[in-house]
Amino acid sequence: MRNDQWNKRYFVLLSLNSPHLLATSCVLVEPLDLARLSLGDKIHVKCRGGRKLEGILHAYDPHLNLIIGPVAETLEEPYVDEKTGALKTRATTRLIDVLFVRGDGVILIAPVHC
Repeated sequence: MRNDQWNKRYFVLLSLNSPHLLATSCVLVEPLDLARLSLGDKIHVKCRGGRKLEGILHAYDPHLNLIIGPVAETLEEPYVDEKTGALKTRATTRLIDVLFVRGDGVILIAPVHC
């Protein structure tokens, strides 16, 4: 997609708990500008294989490699309930101090607003 297709103006409302201004306007020129605006803020990342990450974005690059920390990683695994035979999902969560996420495994990035 060319840059001139991303010339719409977006308004980013920052959280009341944020140390930044309460509200600001900015221009998103490229999709990675959302990552740039989220530096130092809490983000939600959905990865391949059912992994979900939530933590503070410290760094990123054009390949969407991310450095996040501290991170809460949730892995959702399907299983069959032995009693009913129904397909259910089991979630396992672990805490990680700092995590490097390779960009080709990232499906979605979204800012988390408190």
